[in-house]
Amino acid sequence: MSSILVVEDEGVITQLVREHFGDEGYQTVMAVTGEDAVQFAMREMPSLVILDVELPGVDGYQVIQQLRDHPKCMHIPIIMMSAHTSLVDKVRAYELGVDSYITKPCCSDELLAHVRRQLRRMQQSTLSPLTRLPGGLQLERAIDYKLRGSDPWSILYLDLDNFKAFNDAYGFVTGNDMILLVGRICQRVVYEYGNADDFVGHIGGDDFVIVTTPDREKLLCRHILARYKEESLAFYRPEDIARGSLSSVDRKGRPHQFPLVSLSIGVVSDQIKCSHSMNEVSCLTAEAKRLAKQSSNNVSRVSPQWGIPSQVSHTPATFNLVGNIGRNLFHFADEDILAKFK
Repeated sequence: MSSILVVEDEGVITQLVREHFGDEGYQTVMAVTGEDAVQFAMREMPSLVILDVELPGVDGYQVIQQLRDHPKCMHIPIIMMSAHTSLVDKVRAYELGVDSYITKPCCSDELLAHVRRQLRRMQQSTLSPLTRLPGGLQLERAIDYKLRGSDPWSILYLDLDNFKAFNDAYGFVTGNDMILLVGRICQRVVYEYGNADDFVGHIGGDDFVIVTTPDREKLLCRHILARYKEESLAFYRPEDIARGSLSSVDRKGRPHQFPLVSLSIGVVSDQIKCSHSMNEVSCLTAEAKRLAKQSSNNVSRVSPQWGIPSQVSHTPATFNLVGNIGRNLFHFADEDILAKFK
């Protein structure tokens, strides 16, 4: 369920928002301190934050700064409420990145109008229309955030195999449901077994990316693949499950039996924290995904400090980055997506 985070110490605004938006599928959650607000936002990624600037401990301005500095939360709309009416305070808030500034006391209708506007904007802009997951520039920033940091990182690139055949056999609506399933599984598994600031992004089509840390990558891969294998069976006809394949046509229009759709995960991991460019990481991630599709366990790992794909024993000890690879991950994803639907 989507959530609205209200950061205040009285509960009046929380109750107002809960009464008006509960029936629209939003859970309203109240946080009393700035620390709790940041922790909740990192973990749950609410659809909207309503923030009272006067908070104990970390004040509202610091909360805004922390949310805007982290790529996982930078897209979340923030409505600030404050008793300060000066232009200086308003300018400071907008420069930090708030989306609306409301002075107290305020009319409830005004607040609700701002909430509806920001929720509408959220639905129309930064997230995937299908999965409601971030992608595009926000995904690139999440990866760049890890590359510029001092901690080891891992990037998981997930992709469905034989998805075009499934789409042809079952229709695009069921195909969308399969993509939604992968997105939900990624979110649930990261929530249960990942770090609080792990990032789940939807590049487009059936391509997803998870930005995490090396100590969590194997655990995430294991649980994602296990859940997908079990839950994806609900999309097939009994005879396809019994046969272990589905009937469709190949790219030349000839009848063909295709395997059931599997999920592959390419992993790029840097445990010793070397300096890497977005270009290099995007190349290695695409290579890891390609190798994962050839692997018997649907997972392939590439370590950029050595450049040795872990699932291919005959690979030479150096991995050369040749040619104009493209600016980021989406170069490869776009090519793959187009190929699936040709």
